Amino acid sequence: MTTPALLPLSGRRIPTLAPGSSSFPHHRATLRLSEKFILLLILSAFITLCFGAFFFLPDSSKHKRFDLGLEDVLIPHIDSGREGRHPGQQIIHGQGGQDAHRHREEEESLRNKIRADHERALEEAKEKLKKSREELRAEIQTEKNKVAQDLKKKDSKQLPPVPMPKLVGIHDGDPGDPDVKEKRDKIREMMKHAWDNYRQYGWGHNELKPLAKKGHSTNIFGNSQMGATIVDALDTLYIMGLHDEFKDGQEWIEQNLDFSVNAEVSVFEVNIRFIGGLLAAYYLSGQEVFKIKAVQLAEKLLPAFNTPTGIPWAMVNLKSGVGRNWGWASAGSSILAEFGTLHMEFVHLTYLTGDPAYYNKVMHIRKLLQKMDRPNGLYPNYLNPRTGRWGQHHTSVGGLGDSFYEYLLKAWLMSDKTDNEARTIYDDAIEAIEKHLIRKSNGGLTFIGEWKNGHLERKMGHLTCFAGGMFALGADGSPGDKAGHYLQLGAEIAHTCHESYDRTVLKLGPEAFKFDSGLEAVAVRQNEKYYILRPEVIETYWYMWRFTHDPKYRQWGWEAAQAIDKYCRVSGGFSGIKDVYSSTPAYDDVQQSFFLAETLKYLYLLFSSDDLLPFENWVFNTEAHPLPILHLGNTSLTGSQPLR
Repeated sequence: MTTPALLPLSGRRIPTLAPGSSSFPHHRATLRLSEKFILLLILSAFITLCFGAFFFLPDSSKHKRFDLGLEDVLIPHIDSGREGRHPGQQIIHGQGGQDAHRHREEEESLRNKIRADHERALEEAKEKLKKSREELRAEIQTEKNKVAQDLKKKDSKQLPPVPMPKLVGIHDGDPGDPDVKEKRDKIREMMKHAWDNYRQYGWGHNELKPLAKKGHSTNIFGNSQMGATIVDALDTLYIMGLHDEFKDGQEWIEQNLDFSVNAEVSVFEVNIRFIGGLLAAYYLSGQEVFKIKAVQLAEKLLPAFNTPTGIPWAMVNLKSGVGRNWGWASAGSSILAEFGTLHMEFVHLTYLTGDPAYYNKVMHIRKLLQKMDRPNGLYPNYLNPRTGRWGQHHTSVGGLGDSFYEYLLKAWLMSDKTDNEARTIYDDAIEAIEKHLIRKSNGGLTFIGEWKNGHLERKMGHLTCFAGGMFALGADGSPGDKAGHYLQLGAEIAHTCHESYDRTVLKLGPEAFKFDSGLEAVAVRQNEKYYILRPEVIETYWYMWRFTHDPKYRQWGWEAAQAIDKYCRVSGGFSGIKDVYSSTPAYDDVQQSFFLAETLKYLYLLFSSDDLLPFENWVFNTEAHPLPILHLGNTSLTGSQPLR
């Protein structure tokens, strides 16, 4: 997800950035360009004349020096094995003399060619100078178009044809019940309000400032204007049937989405939002442009893996390929949730391109982690990509750790339940988490704490609330007879997270809440009382609804939707709130891209029938982008090892 600039970066999402754009009058730019072009031609002609005068003067001494140089170069090749003889003797007599004569002829021929080329260049320059300014402008534009076309051809290399996975349930999802349908229509209206205002005030920027009504910037996309909200929202627009809006987004991507920018971006965020969003848009709509753009961007991320261990850097410059880690991350470490949340997208990239590099990168990470010792069976959040050693022993199912566990389960699901290694690793990790991190409060609320250097911190983050849905999703296939246990655990986490919402003034959940000193499911610190339009609690409601059809999950989801619409809606979109315990909340003035990608999508799905994006055919990435299950069975994944 996304967190504001001053807040700790989280595993499942981090904020967005969109720098200001610069524009200038095209006619003035072209005029300056054509004048420079004429001056350049005149200067070129002058230099050519000077060079010709110097080079072709009939100066015999110059020729002698040139010839002597040639002879010196030839010496080793003529007789490098003879000693005590002057080199010149090798050239004057026999074969050496013939070689020298031949080289003089070649030299004369070269001079003639240079002279002819310069004369032709002078003639062309004279012709250019005779042309009008308009003709020169036209020629310059033609050349620019040619260069642009050549670059386009280079970028849009042909991808191999692969069978489209079975796509089921990408339209409609009418819930039947008029009351539920009315709620679903309300969610669609909220999406349209968020999108229309971004379209009007932030178009092309990564996110929107809905109060200031302008684009918003954060550090995860560098100094770029990559339209993160457009890419993130596409599949939500599609499944909601907002096809005109989808078309607008597609046109912007076709014409403006450029990855050859000098911008340092978060590998994790770009993967889950951009590559995930583009792949989902491709599968849903069948439009090739999304697949092509996803592959172009993925190629730009590969240099991040150039580390001694193969564990990628957190950030990479899209232009230079130079990578580095966040300065705050435990002695230069990479973060578990970031390098562990690439598998789904990278497997699909290998499937679509036939290039095993993507699959091999993520499998290498898995193999490396399996070889390492894990304290108490837990995975610390930090790993040094240079040394391959764990950093600070801090384990969390919230920020910094969360989506690593999510992707182990979803790797198994996406492989049509053939990637048994991923399932085994997931089961072992969840067993350790349940043993060391999951506790019940005095008031009977089940929560997931954080392990820090041998101590359990009795605090749970909003990000951790996704785990209720994960436990429910992973219940089927659990070892032994634990399916019912994990479904019940998911329900308990959902209840705890609902309490964190219900115990606030605004009925919206805080960023983090504690379970000690008599306080339960309540934020204590001021910097933990904010709500930035996060989706995790609603995500768990939706999964629990799909698996149980208990009406309370729709009721809880509707409560959250109403609170968002009442307290976060402003004239220019939707904004996060700084204090959910205040009856007069202050806005943070950011409409996060994940609000459109996740929060509104999960609400819409909660009030849709189960045949819209059914679990038998789709798996959602951590940014809620649906990717189809790959029914590959025992077959190889295009050039890589078999998935099983």
